[in-house]
Amino acid sequence: MGSSGFLLICVLHSGIALTCGALMMFYSHEVYVFGHGLETAIKLQGSTPHDQLLIGTSDSFSGLLLFAIGSLLFMVGFVQDREFQSFFAKGCVFLHISMAVWRVYFGMKLEDLAFDWPRQVFGDFALALSWVFFLMYSWREKYD
Repeated sequence: MGSSGFLLICVLHSGIALTCGALMMFYSHEVYVFGHGLETAIKLQGSTPHDQLLIGTSDSFSGLLLFAIGSLLFMVGFVQDREFQSFFAKGCVFLHISMAVWRVYFGMKLEDLAFDWPRQVFGDFALALSWVFFLMYSWREKYD
């Protein structure tokens, strides 16, 4: 029998991924303005029509990928196998920590995004921490 905490975390992360994916596909400029400010958002959109088309296409595919990940997370939430849940949670912790390291390494090098990476790294660690709490809860449940 699986844990209801796993379903809760999967649904929460799924909602985040689905929302972010949909926003990236359809409202990327507005998200850039909200997250980075108008001046940086204009720089991130590209300077030529060709650049704008490539960046817009890239944002749409990235959003579609996030939307697919959110859908898969929702489906995975209903898996009842405790061993799979533990394996999946460990993989998610590794993924979020890797993403945070990537943001630190590359985010500081991008002049226009240099002030945004600490906030994004904090978000990555917060998402990883939710999986760590699930693992701690499931270990406590397993060994009590």
